[in-house]
Amino acid sequence: MDREANQSREGLLRSYSQGDSIPLRKSLEDAYRSSSDDDDLDATEYLAAEISSTPVTYRSKAPVAAFSHARLENIRRVFARRSKCLLITLGVLIIFWSIIAGGGFWLVKKAPVDGHSPPWYPTPPGGTVSRWQESYKKAEKLVKEMTLVEKVNITTGTGWQMGLAVGNTGPALQVGFPGLALQDGPLGLRFADNATAFPAGITVGATWNKELMYKRGKAHGEEARLKGINIQLGPCVGPLGRMPAGGRNWEGFGTDPYLQGVAAAQTIKGIQEEGVIATIKHFIGNEQEHFRQSWEWGLPNAMSTNMDDRTLHEMYGWPFQDSVKAGVASVMCSYQMLNNSYSCGNSKLLNGILKDEWGFQGFVQSDWLAQRSGVASALAGLDMSMPGDGLTWANGKSLWGSELTKSILNGSLPVSRLNDMVTRVVASWYQLGQDDESKFDRKGPNFSSWTDDEMGFINVGSEDDKTSVVVNKFINVQGSGDSAHSIISRQVATEGTVLVKNEANFLPLSKDGWPADQKHELVFRVGIFGEDAGEGDGRNACPDRGCNQGTLGSGWGSGAVEFPYLVTPIEALKKAFNKDKVYVTEFPSNTPPFQKAPALLKDQDVCIVFANADSGEGYKAWNGINGDRNDLFLQKGGDRLIQQVAEGCGGGAGSTIVVIHSVGPVILEKFIHLPGVKAVLLANLPGQESGNAITDILLGNVNPSGKLPYTVGKSLDDYGPGAKIMYYAKEVIPQQNFSEGLYIDYRHFDKFGVEPTFPFGFGLSYTTFEYSNIVIETVLPKSPLPAPRPDLLVPPKFANVIPDPSVAVLPYGFKRLSKFIYPYIDKVEDIKEGKYPYPEGYDIEQPLSQAGGGEGGNPDLWNVYAKVSVQITNSGKVAGKEVAQLYVSYPDIGGEATKVDFPRQVLRGFEKVYLEKGAIETVHFNLTRRDLSYWDVVQQNWVMPSEGKITIRVGASSRDLRLTGWY
Repeated sequence: MDREANQSREGLLRSYSQGDSIPLRKSLEDAYRSSSDDDDLDATEYLAAEISSTPVTYRSKAPVAAFSHARLENIRRVFARRSKCLLITLGVLIIFWSIIAGGGFWLVKKAPVDGHSPPWYPTPPGGTVSRWQESYKKAEKLVKEMTLVEKVNITTGTGWQMGLAVGNTGPALQVGFPGLALQDGPLGLRFADNATAFPAGITVGATWNKELMYKRGKAHGEEARLKGINIQLGPCVGPLGRMPAGGRNWEGFGTDPYLQGVAAAQTIKGIQEEGVIATIKHFIGNEQEHFRQSWEWGLPNAMSTNMDDRTLHEMYGWPFQDSVKAGVASVMCSYQMLNNSYSCGNSKLLNGILKDEWGFQGFVQSDWLAQRSGVASALAGLDMSMPGDGLTWANGKSLWGSELTKSILNGSLPVSRLNDMVTRVVASWYQLGQDDESKFDRKGPNFSSWTDDEMGFINVGSEDDKTSVVVNKFINVQGSGDSAHSIISRQVATEGTVLVKNEANFLPLSKDGWPADQKHELVFRVGIFGEDAGEGDGRNACPDRGCNQGTLGSGWGSGAVEFPYLVTPIEALKKAFNKDKVYVTEFPSNTPPFQKAPALLKDQDVCIVFANADSGEGYKAWNGINGDRNDLFLQKGGDRLIQQVAEGCGGGAGSTIVVIHSVGPVILEKFIHLPGVKAVLLANLPGQESGNAITDILLGNVNPSGKLPYTVGKSLDDYGPGAKIMYYAKEVIPQQNFSEGLYIDYRHFDKFGVEPTFPFGFGLSYTTFEYSNIVIETVLPKSPLPAPRPDLLVPPKFANVIPDPSVAVLPYGFKRLSKFIYPYIDKVEDIKEGKYPYPEGYDIEQPLSQAGGGEGGNPDLWNVYAKVSVQITNSGKVAGKEVAQLYVSYPDIGGEATKVDFPRQVLRGFEKVYLEKGAIETVHFNLTRRDLSYWDVVQQNWVMPSEGKITIRVGASSRDLRLTGWY
């Protein structure tokens, strides 16, 4: 998820505009700061530089800063009576600052360019597919009984910190519809007590295990439901990982859209089987933290991600389409612009692609303060505003709320659009069975996001809420016995560990130290080095895990959680080794005193070094890392530590094992080829079971089966120009052009012949596997285009009559809470009819997409056209799991498709199989029409090359494809 204005989507916890302090959870002190502006780019087409009294957030060594008129005026007054020399000096400084800030306040005065995303209106109504039919019938009946203010209540959040969850909607009391609670996030339940800290998404992707993806999602959903949460803000497939240093890549499942899509679909299935609404995010193109939000870096606008239509469909949109097909009930639009139109107000994106072409039936919610307009965003397809506040955090001024009520009453927003917005939310509630009070008691969350104390305030964002009640019931939702969620957490962390080097089969180690075939009188000595091996200052030392200290189990930001416990590598390894035969010494520091005490290294037989690299969400900075990493190297001197240990372990005769916990790929070249380094494991972000998981692998309790969900290059340059973070802006709206198109990660490496350190999909095992006997069965013949778009069901119908304004007036005697978002107007006279300037292109009738016609798109896209089978043999000495990967390529096609630029190969299938020693298993793959097609920007449809042959290859990684066949 994301957060606006230097804060996370669950963002700003302080407001400095009035000098006031919002009550904070202790662990969140100083986690967020405020930035604001009362202008609306989409509504005004020009964001003026008149900034409110809330200051722009200034970061230490921030790459961009902007002056406000107020600040310049203050400076002018100070120097008004000073010498001309001082004024000249000031002028020079302003010019200099303006240059380094990418134009400074002059850029603020420059009108942004017009959007390049075409208009698509009106919003297609929900309720048009059979799987949702009954839920929409129930929703239609309920919505018809609602008043205007009840409808607005359901679509507008109550405001930041107005409720126990990070996002809360108001209820429709007269019809018995409850307020809904929304909570982060992809890794677990943010701010919750007695809940599991699961492995991060990148670790899940590294398992390549569909069953574990599903089970982790189901455990997520169960914990959310038992904590009183209606809507879980995950999983995350945006960012995709275009830039390997991207701050939040770790929340997703890897750099390939197919891998991301499968993992997301399995996670959604698990979450929603528990009755909790899953949210797929961030839609779309949110690939870096720098400049993702207005004012976060001193500029009045967020950056614009610019990509072509084919790139959107085949890359960044692919996993979102998979999620819609899986029945996801909510989509979160992202902060930044797409093709110079804010994602949460981009009609082509939300109306045209998501709701028409992909047939999305649920509701679109904004990331927290990602909504940048009122009526315009509703017309563009936004259904729910979160957290309810408008352009500024925690000020009670919403772009919807009472303003949405006014827009209905004065005719500027069609009643039909509001009815569809509400119906989508209510239908999703029914679709997930949340009307079942045995599972959802309608009492809301049983924990508070804002305090750890048992007693507290429900609406801590309002100084008027002085009623202290029980807000934390401390309900343990982690499961127990065979159903304990620690079990699935450990399995994911273990299978998500990737063994990339194992020279001469050095691993696994024996818990008894010396190998059984070696006789030694001396005790086996193991030295454990590195801060990443220990507990540091504690598992939850920094707010939102916003610092790199101790062993790294998670990145930072709104996607992080409170660890109920964190098993460190030192703790687990010391417990696992036979104390009578193995002597373990620990040095949880990156700067051990090797020179003063050389015996620390010299006396070891085996040295295990732990190092890491951290990143997170952009509202938080650590050690000069402002969300996005500054490079791909290990942090805190990790490379140097590994070199020292590898060179000195056992006086040069010892063996070194390297374990890396990281948010993404790291450069290994400084140590990977050192003779003392016998084994290297990339353990990603393992969550609470970190130490147990790595111990299972090191001692051979579990055979490693993880595969890389990204490519490990030899340098950042290896990934291409498009892989580099934009750290500095030169325009009022920073423009990030995805000119590389389809060619990121392994696709780029393949296209340009770059040799990686380790390729996408690579991972070693303690056994070996052989591939044989590929068989390709034609299920349906090739044809260029999918079947014609089928007719959809008739959506719900409403009267769509503008009600009398008197029904929306604040009830007499009603006591308001300050900053709480209400749907009421103050008086009837506030409603003034006028001509609303509808967006350009609003009256142009849009043709329905022939790629649409069902949930997830044209149903024919999901039909199986070819089946593939291969045999895999475990030819090694121990049992293990192998991930068979299927890639599609087009070197042997004919006809018009020969003019199309295709990547050398693209992942289109994977299966993980367990094999005993000597066992043989047949692995099966199904290839759908979409798997075999490309997006044609002219025909605006998925086109399958029908002349010639489509090449299918299967193997152990993207660079180890052992079998070839043709369809």
